[in-house]
Amino acid sequence: MSDNTPGGFFAYFNWLLNPFHGLETTEVYDLIGTTALTEHRLYLNLGYWRDADTIDEASEALALLVAERGGMAAGDVVLDCGYGFGDQDILWATIMKPEKIIGLNITRSQVERARMHVADAGLGNMIDLREGSATAMPIADESIDLVVSLESAFHYRSREDFFREAYRVLRPGGRLVTADIVPTKHAGNPFRRMEQWISWSLVAGKFNIPQENYYLIPSYTSKLLSAGFVGIDIKSIRDDVYRPLHEYLSRDQTFVRKLPPVARMLAKSALSQSAERVYAGLDYILSYAEKPEKSG
Repeated sequence: MSDNTPGGFFAYFNWLLNPFHGLETTEVYDLIGTTALTEHRLYLNLGYWRDADTIDEASEALALLVAERGGMAAGDVVLDCGYGFGDQDILWATIMKPEKIIGLNITRSQVERARMHVADAGLGNMIDLREGSATAMPIADESIDLVVSLESAFHYRSREDFFREAYRVLRPGGRLVTADIVPTKHAGNPFRRMEQWISWSLVAGKFNIPQENYYLIPSYTSKLLSAGFVGIDIKSIRDDVYRPLHEYLSRDQTFVRKLPPVARMLAKSALSQSAERVYAGLDYILSYAEKPEKSG
């Protein structure tokens, strides 16, 4: 938590425990502050665990997976939408070495902290982190080679508006990559369907996923097509995200110990259940799409 005042604690617990109390995206992340899952960085993603043993390794692996899927390379101008505290941008600038990374984020507290991280890393000439919206981008038409959104597009109001804006700012042949959370396909078993509904509703309600973003992978594909994209490829990677994350948090209590007492109690309760139940309603996808090359 970033606010340790009595009012801050009340707001945190009201958000956490009151099923009728929702917050705007910026309010959610202001409340969470720097209480990141990671131990040594401030990544806010859930991680890609195929070859990772710690949350820091998994968070970096997910950031690299997104960059590699988008073909991030020297000479690219990259637009990172929802950059959090900027750790992924520093990683990409160091390893992938694109020409420039521009970031857009609507949470001012994160913008300020991320800019300090970039300055401390000596990468201010490569990374330009801005306060701005992914659904109304202050970016020129056809000026970007790669748009990425790492675990943030589910917040956008709406994701379709983000797709249209991404298409507008991409150069012909440009790429869009998202690591994103969508609902799972409904199970036939009514008890399993109830688990899915509870799982999705809790996450969607507390992390401000708008109703218009409640759709499955086939609809995700259709909405990318409607925005003009081609070469669309969407894969579920949930088996390399949720279950191993759950197992890691169950055996390593570092993150849980950072939480306030009531949140710690709720986290321990969730971790005592199976990952299949806790994440029943959540799919996790890696999505790729291209803007067509100009003909003739």
